[in-house]
Amino acid sequence: MAEDGNIIEVKDLFHAYGDVQAVDGISFAVRKGEIFSFLGPNGAGKSTAINVLTTLQRLQKGEAMVAGFDVSKESQKVRESIGIVFQEVTLDRDMTVWEILEFHGRLYSMGREERRTRIEELLELVELASKRDVLTKHLSGGMKRRLEIARGLMTRPIVLFLDEPTIGLDPQTRIRMWGYIQEVNRQGTTIFLTTHYMDEADQLSDRICIMDRGRIIARGRSWELKNTLGQDLIYLETSDNDEAERILGSVPDVKSIGRKSKGLLVMITADGTHLLPVLIERLREKHIGIVTVNLKKPSMDDVFVHYTGREIRDESQEKQSTAPGRK
Repeated sequence: MAEDGNIIEVKDLFHAYGDVQAVDGISFAVRKGEIFSFLGPNGAGKSTAINVLTTLQRLQKGEAMVAGFDVSKESQKVRESIGIVFQEVTLDRDMTVWEILEFHGRLYSMGREERRTRIEELLELVELASKRDVLTKHLSGGMKRRLEIARGLMTRPIVLFLDEPTIGLDPQTRIRMWGYIQEVNRQGTTIFLTTHYMDEADQLSDRICIMDRGRIIARGRSWELKNTLGQDLIYLETSDNDEAERILGSVPDVKSIGRKSKGLLVMITADGTHLLPVLIERLREKHIGIVTVNLKKPSMDDVFVHYTGREIRDESQEKQSTAPGRK
């Protein structure tokens, strides 16, 4: 199944919890050296897919190769090739930063000198050198996530899996985390990221798969996904939205018109600064009043709404916790 340049390949992957189909026949590939993202709401199946790829849950149906190894037949080889940062914090509260990394190195039979050299490198990378003797229970949330990334990199993995790595962090700390992730990638590690943050996928990813209800509903580079909506978006609230939709739908450069709660979202294939005056004039000729107008470039939020018909959900955790698989 593997092709040159691909570090992960998945074909027709299914995974169910009883009657609940968490992953519903997804296929995709991750190229060596890229930052690849699964973008979707909690409950979309992202964590389940990552658990199967990291051998934390048994592959039920389909094919999956990671770093050239079959997930179902060569699970130990897969584990030796990857690093993982889980969605939940999994650090021993009563160990120091140094002890966490030292223990992980011993667990993977790294030699004493190799361990110490690697720990020093990683503490510098994630800016925790000054915290080496601090118990993890005294670290901030951002420091804990940085330590978990360092732990995941101890064995120099070919692929680093990051499951919602910035969840619960404040905006400033999230942006700093993005910098650490990009630096890890620049050093040659392929990054597989799951996130429900639109801006995170947009800023970090070489390619994105949008997941919802267990399926991949769109895929591509960030700009490619946004370009599917058109060159610009125009939001309009008018005195007669039904009539406005009919009139604007006949304009050649209007790609499509969607309904929002109070107005219309007009996707256009031309420069909005030139087309907007034309659209406004068309409406005024028909005596339709304009209450609100807004011109903008398409965002990943707009892409998600376009493909799903709703905004991303963020009110619940995935029904199936990843914890049982780690036990």
